[in-house]
Amino acid sequence: MNFISIIIPFYKKKKYIEETINSVLSQSFKNYEIIIVYDEENKDNLGFIELLKEKSDKIKILTNQQNQGAGNSRNIAISESRGNYLAFIDADDMWHEDKLKLQLEFMDINQISASHTSYNIIDDEGKVLSIRIAKDMTYCNLLKSCDIGLSTVILKKNLIKSDILFPNIKTKEDYVLWLKISKNGTVFRGLDINLSSWRNSKNSLSSSTIRKLIDGFSVYHNFMKFGIIKSIYYLFRLSINFLKK
Repeated sequence: MNFISIIIPFYKKKKYIEETINSVLSQSFKNYEIIIVYDEENKDNLGFIELLKEKSDKIKILTNQQNQGAGNSRNIAISESRGNYLAFIDADDMWHEDKLKLQLEFMDINQISASHTSYNIIDDEGKVLSIRIAKDMTYCNLLKSCDIGLSTVILKKNLIKSDILFPNIKTKEDYVLWLKISKNGTVFRGLDINLSSWRNSKNSLSSSTIRKLIDGFSVYHNFMKFGIIKSIYYLFRLSINFLKK
């Protein structure tokens, strides 16, 4: 039977984490574990996270002694995971109660190794700002536009290798991993059912335009090993497609 390891890095999201956990615990599919990686050097919120653990024996907490960042924290959780599938959700996002059930059925029926779904973009108060529609994403598609929401992804654990992990980068660490996986020929199949809500927080690193540009260039130049001109070209394409959304 399929078993899913659900990975949640925690960093300064105390306001939302309980709602996130509740959306996971409410899943109609029940064969899973939840791995929360506490990534704050200050341990003031650790007691609160430990209280959340009392909600279910499915929850496991890993504690970083120093801030590792979301990418490295997810890698740590992957190394400790027991599932044959991996699912990711950020500590301020939410899932529809049938998210895991419907997405796993979609993957099993179609013999899919990696998938993502459509999702809402919400503000700090939970108001829906827009909707992103999932479609099949190949390596060539992804180079031009990152149209995969991290909190919508489920993938087979065997896609993760020693050289195919989340990189240590402030933002777009998930984009690098999707590119590396898809470069090997895996297609991220899109399930066009709205099963997640992604919070566009004003204080989020991913909301910083300058940070996005710096890390976007790094994706192509440092991680995909493109030359400077080619990296600038794809960064331009990425930015244009982002503005079109």
